[in-house]
Amino acid sequence: MHDVLIMRHGEAAPGYPDHARRLTTRGESEAEKMAQWLAGRVAGGELSMPRMYASPYARAQQTAQALCDVLGAPLETLDFITPEDAPTAVSDWLLHQPLGAPIMLVSHMPLVGDLAGLLVEGSPAQGIGFPTAAIAEFEADVWAAGCAQLKRFTQPSQLR
Repeated sequence: MHDVLIMRHGEAAPGYPDHARRLTTRGESEAEKMAQWLAGRVAGGELSMPRMYASPYARAQQTAQALCDVLGAPLETLDFITPEDAPTAVSDWLLHQPLGAPIMLVSHMPLVGDLAGLLVEGSPAQGIGFPTAAIAEFEADVWAAGCAQLKRFTQPSQLR
């Protein structure tokens, strides 16, 4: 059994084109707060250092880079975790990942909510809402539809 953490990017400014939208000052603060929280969990042995992946969109890259800077982890980009991508493509990818370190995906709504619904309930329509910079942690023996369990859901407003 291993874990997958799914994070929505921090608050982003409106704009066009969508892929170029950047974090607001609040979004940067949210990402930093979550990075410090994760780093504390890793340092305390509660969480193994995750493998970090992000959408290619600017706001997700900024959020993930804030986490990587604090954690000292490398960042990889996945082109198939943008807002309109299919959650089934992500779950198929998860099925082929080696066991070991947790996987962290930094992406967007509606994908993060739809993926959560697919992994836990077996249907993207059963997804959950993600406030900006929220992290949902899942565990599963196999990353097939309906086979995961939500372990924890944390958002910046819950942290000091």
